[in-house]
Amino acid sequence: MDLSGLGSHTPVPITDAAREAGVLAPVVRRGGEPYLLFTKRAEHLGEHPGQMSFPGGGREPIDATLRETALREANEEVGLPPWDVDVVGRIDDIRTSSEYAVRPFVGVAPDREYVPDESEVAEVVLLPVEGLIDRSNYESERREHPQYGDHRIHYFTVDGYTVWGATGRMVVQLLELTTDWRMPADVDRVVGHDADLPV
Repeated sequence: MDLSGLGSHTPVPITDAAREAGVLAPVVRRGGEPYLLFTKRAEHLGEHPGQMSFPGGGREPIDATLRETALREANEEVGLPPWDVDVVGRIDDIRTSSEYAVRPFVGVAPDREYVPDESEVAEVVLLPVEGLIDRSNYESERREHPQYGDHRIHYFTVDGYTVWGATGRMVVQLLELTTDWRMPADVDRVVGHDADLPV
């Protein structure tokens, strides 16, 4: 994983969304190998319960920038203080089904124990980049959404965890910018808008 690719990327912003959020994609080196840190969202949350996501959340009045939002939320959710993060770049903003424009930041974080805030996070999970770029762990589908039209959903299943949705879209771009992995041109299946989702 070569994070220098992020430096030459000009991220595409979203400026017309009703709500803004910032997330941090922490890269952790463990045993010389890169991992991405995810949170498994608590089941009682109103939006996206049980899903895998990067630490982050909605912008608050105290946040001067969305970078501050992402760092504040990472500290609150998993105990990663801002001064322990080396933010190395951004990827494109993501529009979510919950009407947020999400700005993803990528940062290098230390390899240590991270403790989830149980009010928001059920589990902190580190997934190896080697597993994420393994083609056998990736699949995608195309479905027609009644509100957003035809779209592609990505699924990365590693160590029993499935990353999909907006976070899956972020992982696709992050891997394409920092590794040799490329999204396959064709989807694995086409499904109806009411087909089951992982969670």
